[in-house]
Amino acid sequence: MTRSLKSPGLILSISALSLALLTGCSTDGGAPSDSPRGDSTSSTNESGANMPKVSGAANEAPTISAPTGNPPADLVTEDVIEGSGKAAIADSTLTVHYTLMAWSTGQVVESSWAGEPATFGLNQVITGWQQGIPGMKEGGRRLLVIPPSLGYGEAGGGPIGPNETLIFVVDLIKVS
Repeated sequence: MTRSLKSPGLILSISALSLALLTGCSTDGGAPSDSPRGDSTSSTNESGANMPKVSGAANEAPTISAPTGNPPADLVTEDVIEGSGKAAIADSTLTVHYTLMAWSTGQVVESSWAGEPATFGLNQVITGWQQGIPGMKEGGRRLLVIPPSLGYGEAGGGPIGPNETLIFVVDLIKVS
């Protein structure tokens, strides 16, 4: 079933667009990364950018503050809420709620919270998710700040412009 989310002047088909956005840029076939995750719990990164702050209770849509400054060059992950359930691995199928914000505008581009959670294979989505989600546990909420090279790159995709840094807040509901 296709759900629509009305955004200022834009109607997004969540079921089609969310999968397209998440799958748009994998060029490595879902191979796991050998690089560290780059966890960050501070409000600024090494480039001096003010990182987005995430608030809100578990099982409720998060509130995300807009970032400022230059975005980080590397993937940043931060567990906002530690989960206690089954952990995601590279070939897991996930059921999640997520919110996507564009770094350059500080505007929410898409959110599954207006409807049903999304379900997809972790090996079918953008590299930033493939590297940033493994190890996350059911019941958890994670902030991902994904540089363009691990997202949609120079081409962009849908409402995502070229070379956009992506801010995802992901609530992991189920791992299978």
